[in-house]
Amino acid sequence: MNHIQAVEKSAVKKTMVRILPFVLLLYIIAYLDRVNLGFAALEMNADLALTAEVFGLLSGIFFIGYFFFEIPSNMIMHKVGARLWIARIMLSWGIIVILTGFAQSTTHLYILRFLLGIAEAGFFPGIILYLTYWFRARERGRATATLLLALPLGGLVGAPLSAWIIDNIAWAGLQGWRWMFILEGIPAIILGVVVIFYLTNRPSEAKWLTKEERNWLEGEIEKERNESLKVNVVSKKEMLKDSKVWRLALIYFANYTCMYGLSFWLPTIIKNLSAVGTANMSIGWLASVPALMGIPAILFAGWNSDRTGKYKEHLIASFIIATIGFVASSFISSPGLMVVMLAFASIGLYMFAGCFFAYKTQFFTESTAPVGIALVNSFAALGGFAGPYLLGVFSFTSSMYFLCGLCILASFMLYTLKRKPQQHEEVVMMKEAMNEN
Repeated sequence: MNHIQAVEKSAVKKTMVRILPFVLLLYIIAYLDRVNLGFAALEMNADLALTAEVFGLLSGIFFIGYFFFEIPSNMIMHKVGARLWIARIMLSWGIIVILTGFAQSTTHLYILRFLLGIAEAGFFPGIILYLTYWFRARERGRATATLLLALPLGGLVGAPLSAWIIDNIAWAGLQGWRWMFILEGIPAIILGVVVIFYLTNRPSEAKWLTKEERNWLEGEIEKERNESLKVNVVSKKEMLKDSKVWRLALIYFANYTCMYGLSFWLPTIIKNLSAVGTANMSIGWLASVPALMGIPAILFAGWNSDRTGKYKEHLIASFIIATIGFVASSFISSPGLMVVMLAFASIGLYMFAGCFFAYKTQFFTESTAPVGIALVNSFAALGGFAGPYLLGVFSFTSSMYFLCGLCILASFMLYTLKRKPQQHEEVVMMKEAMNEN
């Protein structure tokens, strides 16, 4: 191993160890605070007399606030730095989650869920943008896959934890679902303070890297930015006219609709199929099964798409798997088999998460990335409104067929996406050609 390779290995390892576990923890908290409404529904809906339609709208209204403020939030983060802006986001959403525990009416819940969307807007696309400052394209699939482990881990930890709080904590005369919001909002505030002292905005500011490692990493990232200028549009105005950006948004919208429709309604679906009197804790454990299956799915998609450079093929396969799971679940009435089929669908949805974000960033330059990444994410976030709302309005079978249609449409959109290969992909293709010969 020569000196440059040693510097590369050391810099990449330090960066992954320093950044990825921390942003993973932040996103676990974000995801848990976003979807814990689904577990609160096990008791909250009866306490506040919420109908299925009202609950579906409550679940989705978060994403309306998210939609309107995501692009401005990402632009601000690009200017002021991730450290201060991510801290601001976490502090504000933690406070709002805690206040949700004191809601007394449907109106209070509508207001608080909408405000939560505004407060959290920009967090996820901001983290994705932040990873582009630190990781080259060849590591970005693994980096984003690690971040997206928050989705299954949030469900795996959050399902039994939320159910346990609801069943076992009733301090000061407050119901368990209220304490669930209060207790699960506190970590966001604590970590928001930690972010200020822990997060580093750019490699040039990283005192935990040597000077040689900082210079090498900055040089590599800058080299990829220059390559991106050759194959992607360079102005925000041109980007808005680029059909590829809107196809990316539609593709992510399909995944978002499926993912959050299931996330919010899965506890209620299991409860409705289970015997009367089934404990919330049992429902919580069953609801964690799809999340458990998602962990290897995300890791495999991130690792294998980086190894092969075939991001699009992995994404199409993810939608095919999800479609099979949704079709099969529409014919099932047993809670156990339902969980198995929805877990199969979840494998596809989580596979998508493992490689889409590395794939998406390849379509943007440094100047268009803050707006482009947020634009794709904000329009996709409307799926977070559509999914929970549709599952509340339509029958379960009709909803599953609708989700299947979205998956098929997204697969077609992926097939039509074309882009020029960049250096990493060219290297992979050359290696494959050499192996064949």
